[in-house]
Amino acid sequence: MSSVTLSNIVKRFGEFTAVHPTNLDIPEGAFVTLLGPSGCGKTTNLRMIAGLLDPTEGEILIGGRRVNDVPIHRRNLGIVFQNYALFPHKTVAENVAFGLKYRDGPRAAIAGKVQAALDLVQLPDVGNRYPKELSGGQQQRIALARAIVIEPDVLLLDEPLSALDANLREDMRVELKRIQHQIGVTTVFVTHDQSEALAMSDKIVVMSAGRVEQVGTPSEVYNTPASEFVANFLGASNILTADCIRVDGQGAMLEVPLFGRVPVASTKAAGVSQGAAKLVLRAEKLTLYDTSADTSALVTAPATVETVDYQGQTVRYFVRVAQTQLQAINMIDERPFAEGSTVTVGFRPQDCAALQGV
Repeated sequence: MSSVTLSNIVKRFGEFTAVHPTNLDIPEGAFVTLLGPSGCGKTTNLRMIAGLLDPTEGEILIGGRRVNDVPIHRRNLGIVFQNYALFPHKTVAENVAFGLKYRDGPRAAIAGKVQAALDLVQLPDVGNRYPKELSGGQQQRIALARAIVIEPDVLLLDEPLSALDANLREDMRVELKRIQHQIGVTTVFVTHDQSEALAMSDKIVVMSAGRVEQVGTPSEVYNTPASEFVANFLGASNILTADCIRVDGQGAMLEVPLFGRVPVASTKAAGVSQGAAKLVLRAEKLTLYDTSADTSALVTAPATVETVDYQGQTVRYFVRVAQTQLQAINMIDERPFAEGSTVTVGFRPQDCAALQGV
């Protein structure tokens, strides 16, 4: 196991800057996800760590050792690509053993290590089969076994679940996290899927346009976004124009045209000063109530249901408050409110966050 450090890393392709100056520390044994939309630089960072791309500027350290000039085959990394990259003409056992044959060590130990890796990914009896005889989920497990059998210092995963269907993807992310916990390897995972990042990560690095927007635990980046981009990219958010009229040790007081005065705790209003501000309210924190319900403990406003998006256990509502459309995602007790219903929308002040306005 090793830590990974990116120190002022920059990557340019001609005049285009794919990764702007980036500093990142990945602790030993951690599962860290690079999250963002296509073209944000997350895969470029992964490929620089792997040695598939050379940084234009800056240093990459693995286990405290500078590896800028160290070729990929000498970095002791396990890599799983999006398409798995299994050799179709080799058996599963031969695929898993491939990396071991190029490392110093007793040949007699290879078969045992291959079997141990197959046991770890819960496919102990497929060694004599070929990749084409396996399902997509099984192929993904074999690619993972090939990556971990060499006992890598760092495991790099480039959107390895994206080719799977939705149900299998959920099963595999649980399995992948189990394996990572069991072997304790430092892992860098690239995805554009927010659900994967939130479910699997010890730390999330949210990226946009080649820059790091925020680094934090899943709870931190979700509940206390550092920017409007993070708030919008992770989950569904209502971002409302506001005016910060007071800041003190308790937090910030926002004047929000739709809801009046809303207090925001200091932990969720970091960096906010008096003047223009924005209130961030997650869609699942905005709840619809019958107009006769007691909502005295909440921040509320009258609303009209415009659209109902039934999703089984939950329903997504689009409601109109004054001239503004808001989004709410609620659990369903019996049946959803109908389109055209007059309701009260409400939220608890502790469930919102504040950003500095522009």
